[in-house]
Amino acid sequence: MKINLALAGFGHVGRRFVRLLREREAELAALGLEPMVVAIATKRHGALFSSRGIDAVEQAERVEKGLALEDGIGVALKDARAMIAKTADLWEPAVLVETTVLDITAGQPAIDHVRAALTAGMHVVTANKGPAAFAARELQALAEDRALSFLFEGAVMDGVPVFNLVRETLPAARVTGFEGVLNTTTNQMLVAIERGEAAAAALARMQAEGIAEADPSLDLEGWDAAAKTAALANVLLDARITPQAVEREGLGSDIEARVRQAAAHGKRLKLMARARREAGGVRAEVNLREVDPASPFGALDGPANALRLDTDLVGPILITQLEGSLTATAYALVSDLVRVARRLRAHA
Repeated sequence: MKINLALAGFGHVGRRFVRLLREREAELAALGLEPMVVAIATKRHGALFSSRGIDAVEQAERVEKGLALEDGIGVALKDARAMIAKTADLWEPAVLVETTVLDITAGQPAIDHVRAALTAGMHVVTANKGPAAFAARELQALAEDRALSFLFEGAVMDGVPVFNLVRETLPAARVTGFEGVLNTTTNQMLVAIERGEAAAAALARMQAEGIAEADPSLDLEGWDAAAKTAALANVLLDARITPQAVEREGLGSDIEARVRQAAAHGKRLKLMARARREAGGVRAEVNLREVDPASPFGALDGPANALRLDTDLVGPILITQLEGSLTATAYALVSDLVRVARRLRAHA
């Protein structure tokens, strides 16, 4: 099955995604899937459309050299909205792959991109936390009304199946709450401090290694974890919250003292995300907590993260990822794309 892909955003995740499509071309063909990138829209390198297809890996190499997209092979476009309109006009099924940068204030422009694609009849897969964290109910309703897919497995835990686990394997069960370590940057920093590294030195090293962003504030101030918490709560607990509604704590200036204090108690300090149903709604929070080193969360080192889902019929379910990565996040987009193709075949 041929599926046209339009890429909104072409950063690290988007570029790893197109390379993964090439690396797994034979496996995808065996699944009956023939994805073809027909459009790419970036913030700084232009936007491009070609109904004949675009060599997205070649374009990724251009972007990584600081060059603009090569407009000689297609039609240069104004922006992502124009790209969506052009792609939706093609005969074959089309999917928007949304990987723009998270905007923690309102989830834009990702929400507008997703809304425009669904309205135009395109399926959507995204690794952006914004749409589920700010507008999950609206966008899910829009997709359902148009018999389209809106999938976002890459938004939490780097693509380890969380949303699909609940959707596909827990029919009639109800998630009553969840708890977990969801931000790997802060977890690695806390572990480094435990091992004697100063907080500032640990952060500088992690930035040099590409583990932490040049601007790490979303991670260190707890915003990334809050966005993931809101997305999980909205989808799994049917909440109507945004990251701003999540009670939030980050790694403050006293973080070294707090790590030492936890160690003196025989504990480890972790940035924990949690949400649960309470009378009148859902309470969600992100805060630093001392945990037992032998517990599932206390045992997490380095880039590991974990999520416990509390359910009414099968009890607690623990999902652990020992090593998150860029490839895992890009794979989430691939797996969501395969799910779109399977749905299209089922309704053909």
